[in-house]
Amino acid sequence: MPVPARGPQPSGASLRQQFGIETPEHVALHPDLAGLGSRAAAGIVDTAIASLGLLLLFWLLTLVGLTGGGPSGTLAGWLVALVIFVFAFAFLAYFVLLEALNAGRTVGKQMLGIRVVMDTGHPVTPTAAVVRGLFRLLDCYFPLLPFLPALGMIFLHRRNQRLGDIVAGTIVVRDNPMDWALAPPPPGGPGGPGGPEPVETGPPELTDEEFRLLDQFLARAADLEPTVQTRLAVDLARRFQDRVPRRTADADAYLTELFAEEQRKRRSRFATRARTDVAGRTSVTAERFLERKREAWEQFHHLATQVERAGVSHLPEGEIPAFAARYREVAADLARARTYGVDQRVIEYLERVVSAGHNALYRARGRRRAPVIRYLVRDFPAAVVRSWAYVTAAFLLFAIPAALGYGLIRTHPELQDELTSPVMVSRAREAAQREAQGIGYAQSSQEELPVIASAIISNNIKIGFWAFVGGLAGGVLTAFVLVTNGMSLGAGFGLFVNYHAGGYLATFVAGHGVLELTAIFIAGGAGLRIAGALFAPGDRTRRDALVIEGRIAAQMVGAVVTLLAIAGTIEGLLSASDAPAVYKYATSALSVVFLGVYFASGWAYRARDPVDQARLNS
Repeated sequence: MPVPARGPQPSGASLRQQFGIETPEHVALHPDLAGLGSRAAAGIVDTAIASLGLLLLFWLLTLVGLTGGGPSGTLAGWLVALVIFVFAFAFLAYFVLLEALNAGRTVGKQMLGIRVVMDTGHPVTPTAAVVRGLFRLLDCYFPLLPFLPALGMIFLHRRNQRLGDIVAGTIVVRDNPMDWALAPPPPGGPGGPGGPEPVETGPPELTDEEFRLLDQFLARAADLEPTVQTRLAVDLARRFQDRVPRRTADADAYLTELFAEEQRKRRSRFATRARTDVAGRTSVTAERFLERKREAWEQFHHLATQVERAGVSHLPEGEIPAFAARYREVAADLARARTYGVDQRVIEYLERVVSAGHNALYRARGRRRAPVIRYLVRDFPAAVVRSWAYVTAAFLLFAIPAALGYGLIRTHPELQDELTSPVMVSRAREAAQREAQGIGYAQSSQEELPVIASAIISNNIKIGFWAFVGGLAGGVLTAFVLVTNGMSLGAGFGLFVNYHAGGYLATFVAGHGVLELTAIFIAGGAGLRIAGALFAPGDRTRRDALVIEGRIAAQMVGAVVTLLAIAGTIEGLLSASDAPAVYKYATSALSVVFLGVYFASGWAYRARDPVDQARLNS
C-alpha cells in the first residue's frame, strides 16, 4: 500500500478544528481552520512589515527634504499630498490588496501557512477582501479596545471568525503546502512504474488496524528515543512472529520486511477481502485502489496547483474541458476512498488535491471582472439607489442634530465654547476682519493646496469608513458619527451667524459641501443597512443576511470614496483658494447636477436588474 512518507500522523485526540464544505460535485471537504495563535502571529508579522515600509518611506522622504519645514514648490506639495494619503491608508491597503490579489494571503499569512477563503471554499473575492479589510477598523483598531474584539471573536467563534469575516462571508484556513506525499512503489518492482502487473501472493496476514499500526511505527521510528524505539520494535515483532515466522533476529529488519511483504499482498491483483460491514459482499481493497490511482492524483495535483496560481487561461484552450473532467474524476475518487475505508492520511491528501482543483476551476470561472469604470458609474450608484431608505434615515440622523446645534448656538451664544472648538470660535471672531481684507476661510497658498486636499480627503474617508463599520455595533457607532458631525456642523454655522459671518463660511462650504454631505449620508446608510441585517434578517439566517447586505453596503462605500475624493479635491484646490465666490457657488450647482446624473445611472441599471425589478413589482 502506498503510504504518506514521514508526515502528520492521525491522532484520536486531534486538536485541529475543521470546517465542512460541500463542492458542487457533492463531495465534502474539511479544510483545517486557522487558530488564534497562527492568525495573531500572522497579524504581528504583517503589522511589522507595513510599519517598516512606512518607516522606510519616511526615511526616504527625509533624505530628499520633504519632511522638514513643509513643502517648497508645487511638485513638492503634490508629493507630500500623496504621502499623506499613503500614510492614512497604508495598513488598510496592505491587507486588502494582498488578500484580493494574492489568493487571500498577506506576507504574514503566507509565512504562517494560512489564507482567507470564502466560506463556500472558493477563493476570496475582491469585494469580500474590501469588506473584511474595512471591518479591521472595528476588529483591530477600535480606540478603546485595540485588537481585543478580533482576538475575542476568533477565540470564541466556532469558525474562528472575527467580525469582518462574518460580514464578508470568509474564513481563514490552513494553507500549508503538501508536506508529505504518497510514497512511490518500488522502482521496477511489482506495482512500480514500468514493472510487471503484481500477481497473487496470498491474502494479507495482518488486519487493517495492525497494518496501520506498523506503518505508523516505521514512519516515526527515526524520531523516537533509541531505547523506546528498540522496545516498541521488539514488542511488535513478538506480536506478529507467530503468524509470520521471523527469518532474522533483528526486530527492525523483520518489521521492515513484513511491511514490504504486506504491501505487495495488498497491491496484488486479486487481493480482495470480504467486508465485515456488508454481509456476502466483497470490494477492491483500499490498497489496490490507491495503487491504481496514485500516479493520476499526483499529476493532477501538480497541474491544479499551477492553474490555481496562474489561472485557467494559461492552459491551452483544448485542455480546459479535460482539466474539468480530471477534477471531477479526482473528486469522485475522494468519495470512493471514503467508502473503501482508505487511511485517513490519504483522505487528507486527497482533500487537498480536490481543494486545489476546486479553487483553480471555480476561481477561473469567475476570473473575468468588470472594468473599474462600470463599478464607478453603474454598480456603486445602483447600490445607493437600492438603499434609499437607509440613506434617508442617515440624513435625518445628521440633519436633526444639525438643526438642534444651530438653534442652541443662536439662542444660547454662551454655549459656543462647549459646542464648538476654540479654533472655530477664533475664526468666527476674526471672520469680519479677514473678509474685509479679502482673505477667505481657510485660504492657503497654491503650494499648500494639494496637501490640504489630501488631508481633507483622508479625514473624510475615515469618517465614512467608521460610519459604515459602525453598523455592526448595532448601528450605535454609525448614529454617533452622524449625530456628532451634524451637531458640529450646525453649531459651527450658528456660531458664524452670531458673528454676522454666515455668508463667509457658506462661501467656503458651497463648493464641496453638497458632495461631501451626500457621501456622509451614504456611508451612514451603509452602516444602517448592516445594522438592519443584524436586527431584522427576515427569512434569511442572520449570517446570510449580513453577508448579502454587506456586499451591497460595500458598493455603497465605493460611492462614498468616489464622492469624497471629488469633494476633497474641490475643497483643497478651490474652496481653500482665493477664487471668486461665484466659482464656488457655480461648483455647488454643478455638484447637484452631477449627483442627479450619477444616481439616474444607478436607477436605470437597477430598473434593468431582474432581481430588483421583481422586488419592485412584488
